[in-house]
Amino acid sequence: MLSAQPKRCQRGRHATMQPMVLYTKLAQLLAFLCALIVLLAVAGCSGASVGSTGPTQADGDLPPNLAKLGEAYGILLEEHIDHEELDPEQLTDGAIRGLLTALDDPHASYLSAEQHAKEQEGYRGYFDGIGARVTLTDAGLTVISPIPGAPAEAAGIRAGDIILAVDGAPIDHLTLIEAVNLIRGPRGSDVTLLVRHADSIENESITVTRGRIPIDSTAFRMLEGGIAHLWVYGFSDTTEQEVRTALDQFRDAEGRGLVLDLRNNPGGLLAAVIDVTDLFLDGGPVLYEIDAQGNRTDHEASPGGDAISIPMVVLVNQYSASASEILAGAIKVNGRASVVGETTFGKGSVNITRELSDGSAIYFSIRRWYLPDGTQIEGHGVTPNVEIASDVQNLPIPPNDDFALRRAIEILEQQLGSR
Repeated sequence: MLSAQPKRCQRGRHATMQPMVLYTKLAQLLAFLCALIVLLAVAGCSGASVGSTGPTQADGDLPPNLAKLGEAYGILLEEHIDHEELDPEQLTDGAIRGLLTALDDPHASYLSAEQHAKEQEGYRGYFDGIGARVTLTDAGLTVISPIPGAPAEAAGIRAGDIILAVDGAPIDHLTLIEAVNLIRGPRGSDVTLLVRHADSIENESITVTRGRIPIDSTAFRMLEGGIAHLWVYGFSDTTEQEVRTALDQFRDAEGRGLVLDLRNNPGGLLAAVIDVTDLFLDGGPVLYEIDAQGNRTDHEASPGGDAISIPMVVLVNQYSASASEILAGAIKVNGRASVVGETTFGKGSVNITRELSDGSAIYFSIRRWYLPDGTQIEGHGVTPNVEIASDVQNLPIPPNDDFALRRAIEILEQQLGSR
């Protein structure tokens, strides 16, 4: 990360005003321009790593093309009908949001200092909220999956639900992170969500009492006939070890085959999914990334993965996104196993959070990733070897009620029978 001492902002020209008012307005304008310089310095920094959250210092002047932003602000301070009530902090936040919106980056967001602090809660191994994984789609804020046993599931939130409003306030104008932070809150408090279920045209109001949500990422069970079902529903720092534990249980039970279930998995940490993929491949490419400068970074699996001899199929659906698409795509391209289910979500970018000097932060894309065969996942997804249509529903559910899982098991049994 590049850092330098912030430069002092220079005063701009203003229309004649009363001395005290002029002094106040100039001070506000200086604060606004300095905030912009800090923001623009972030955009110009290089060498950042994914997940970097340290505050960034300004290291350059405001680019000439953006000087008119300060000019417009100065005019508003002098001439707007409510100029004496203008809040520089609020306008600065709005300007930053405008810059991020202009990027045409669907993942870009601005977080206030309070929102950014909430985002860091996940590093503690738990967070307070309703316990639902969501993403933004063309339809709006969409539930990928409630976390099993969490308050959202108990209250009736389902996979595929569209969240339209929070406590009576529409959220269609909010970014993903802004909407998530609005829904999250202290455990024991209530939040009312206006939702539309995937199988309905009617809206329903659901009140959820927030709770403490542990951050687990897998669920494992042995089924009949020595078939194991390993559902990976996120990728965190603990996922690799959780998968290793599940593989030990598989061997202890003398399992015959494995269904690796990535349905409703919204993704997670890039390093985590590479480590998990490494378990199932005997070397070979996992993915490559292209950054803003066109530089390519390749990621390879190490030879001798812990689970390379286990017969398996990978089960996906339309809500398998981001890191889960890396795993499914690498398994498919390397010919390790069949991928079955639905075409995945199509989210193929690496994002970073960069903290600003006041504790707020910006979140944006810094790289796109591609499967080893050159397939770009962003906007396309991973196409399965075998299509299995399935209803949108919360997982896991009893195997006899899970058509897609039963079909995946049938395909796995066919492979086992041909060995």
